[in-house]
Amino acid sequence: MTVPVIRTREGFADAYRAAIGAAFVAAKDAVEELTVTVTRDGLVEACRIARDKFGYQQLMEIAGVDYPERPERFEVNYHLLSVTHNHRVRIKVATDEDTPVPSVTSLWPVAGWLEREVFDLYGVTFAGNADLRRILTDYGFEGYPLRKDFPQTGYVELRYSEAEKRVVYEPVELPQDFRNFDFLMPWEGPDYRLPGDEKAVAPPPPPAAPPPASAPKVEAKKAAPRKKAPAKKVKK
Repeated sequence: MTVPVIRTREGFADAYRAAIGAAFVAAKDAVEELTVTVTRDGLVEACRIARDKFGYQQLMEIAGVDYPERPERFEVNYHLLSVTHNHRVRIKVATDEDTPVPSVTSLWPVAGWLEREVFDLYGVTFAGNADLRRILTDYGFEGYPLRKDFPQTGYVELRYSEAEKRVVYEPVELPQDFRNFDFLMPWEGPDYRLPGDEKAVAPPPPPAAPPPASAPKVEAKKAAPRKKAPAKKVKK
């Protein structure tokens, strides 16, 4: 199986840094992947220079990352592909919960959908996106599910109400209480019973059939002693 070979662009990192000027923050080249961090204000211009001057024609993806411990907890990553140079570059920008990121829909119209995904899952807003609506979650969804502080159970759950004949939303309830499992003697089982465990208990086996009656012992009859025949008298 062959894989496409990604060419290296010698001197690209330095040339791109000089081209974007004050928008440059940092650069990292690891495992043949170049990541350039830029300022929020210089994002659109940095993307335009990458497209027009360095030949990165396609915006492949916009991905969000959440680092709750940072003052600017979110990172927005723009993955660009140069078809002519067979090379990829990642442009990254940081932001917080309240500060919007400039939209790049003026450069790549497909960014409208990709920015909506990041907004829906992380809550990052994009200034200049004319249709910033949720795109993956349901109508009325609360919160942003890919944030690290979002509970795995969510805030609401939906079910079909037979009484109302429709789907209803309700606060999440966890009917199964926390269970304390005994891991010390797993071969002996826990020393408690939980609701529903009685269904798993095997029914008692049926009573064993009585053993077959033993045949009566037949005593062997003793043979009667043989009578000796009387001795014949010999005539003289």
